[in-house]
Amino acid sequence: MASISELLNLKGQVSIVTGGATGIGLQMAKGLAEAGSNIVICSRRLDVCEQAVAEIKQLGVQALAVACDVTKADQIEAMKVAVLREFGRIDVLVNNAGRAWVAPPEDMPLERWQQVFDLNITAPFLCAQILGREFIKQGHGKIINIASVAGLVGRNPQAYNSVAYGASKGALVNFTRDLAVKWAQHNIQVNAICPGFFVTPINEKLYLKNKESIEREIPLKRTGGPDDLKGIVVVLASAASNFMTGAIIPVDGGAIAW
Repeated sequence: MASISELLNLKGQVSIVTGGATGIGLQMAKGLAEAGSNIVICSRRLDVCEQAVAEIKQLGVQALAVACDVTKADQIEAMKVAVLREFGRIDVLVNNAGRAWVAPPEDMPLERWQQVFDLNITAPFLCAQILGREFIKQGHGKIINIASVAGLVGRNPQAYNSVAYGASKGALVNFTRDLAVKWAQHNIQVNAICPGFFVTPINEKLYLKNKESIEREIPLKRTGGPDDLKGIVVVLASAASNFMTGAIIPVDGGAIAW
């Protein structure tokens, strides 16, 4: 029987966090590093990845920055090759990269709808497919999809008016469930975290404009903080969750509980 410290220990493992250079992606990458995992940060901008890697290395683990547009299969393949060359293994994939476009449904441009879906659901599929082949070969792996409470319920348009975001995150939720069923035979656990409102550089203006209405909908009366995703991502990346797959976990201050 393993102790809890052994179950949560990620020492020597390798975790890839897409869109991990800023915001909640960086928070989760640091949480995984604090649990001992080596980290790969990827996004389209190498300079911001390198800044994040410099911070993560201060936590005593190895880290690699990779420029990668996760909507492009060839770039994901190249990232996989670079990671295997550097570390020789991949244990965890956190599909965090995402985007939104705010507009009423009747005014949503088709081009923007497609861009949101490309990054929020097609990219996680491509990353899971390409990196999952390695997981199948090695007989284990953890995939953590970062969905949203917007993928579980309809949202108040005064505070959250992005139908493409909610629809794409809803697709990611069911992709998580179905992939979990398909790959259970390979000992690959696939789970999703559904964050509520976390203030990031991308949504800070929206938050400041709608602070009262946003916080009114959260029973804990605050938005997510700088440590609120660390624990759950470590649990899902670790042996502590070996009997969890297909789980959809809100981290939202109780927002969808009422």
